[in-house]
Amino acid sequence: MRFKLNLQSHQRQLSVPFNYQYPLSAAIYKIIQTADAKFAAFLHDKGYGQGHKSFKLFTFSDIKTPFVKNGDRMQLRTTEAELIICFYMPQAAENFIKGLFINQQLEIADFRSKATFNIIGVESLQDEIRARTTVVLQPLSPLVVGRKNERGHYDYRSPADEDFAECLYYNWIEKCAAAGIDEEILDKEICINVRPFSYPPQQRLITIKGGTVAETKIRGYTKFRLEVSASAEVLEVALGAGLGLHNAQGMGCMGLVE
Repeated sequence: MRFKLNLQSHQRQLSVPFNYQYPLSAAIYKIIQTADAKFAAFLHDKGYGQGHKSFKLFTFSDIKTPFVKNGDRMQLRTTEAELIICFYMPQAAENFIKGLFINQQLEIADFRSKATFNIIGVESLQDEIRARTTVVLQPLSPLVVGRKNERGHYDYRSPADEDFAECLYYNWIEKCAAAGIDEEILDKEICINVRPFSYPPQQRLITIKGGTVAETKIRGYTKFRLEVSASAEVLEVALGAGLGLHNAQGMGCMGLVE
């Protein structure tokens, strides 16, 4: 389930950090918390799945708006912006999700700047997916893929690496299992082919919780496409929950290429 949020601000000068993903994630949780505290607590504290493996099964895209670089800030050239936000939820929850966000305020702030947007529109995005099909997906935010090393930390993978598709595949399957998809469906082969349209694919180093003791740097990639064959249920996980790591921090939001 995917939605486009239309954002508008009354501020004349809008500036957000390049590493806006963590404050934006916090702002989204704040909106959900205000509207539905139980759902917000479930997403933030528990998520889907059991044991040590659980997933939020939601993600969001990069902010779409023209800007110019100003140090470590994005100086926005307009007061309008768009944001795609995705949840893996039954279609029956569409009106519930719309109601969470419509006419709310979205504040992106860190210790240096604050940009406040009004959510003036929430549009459902309907993706036509057949029972089993081959589609082309493109990252709408950096796709983070990695393999854990002996220290328990991730070694990040580029789309040019031989094991990129394999790492992506196993993370995808784990999300599907957490979503409760039948094992017989998961047993069916998922085929992933990486198709760069920029060489090398564009990499971005993103700082999460910058300036704190919990600061983390993650590496993601854009400017490439994935040609994937899978069942409709499995593709819906990719579009609703995102692919790869750190989806709840705005990584791995995927768009369907027409």
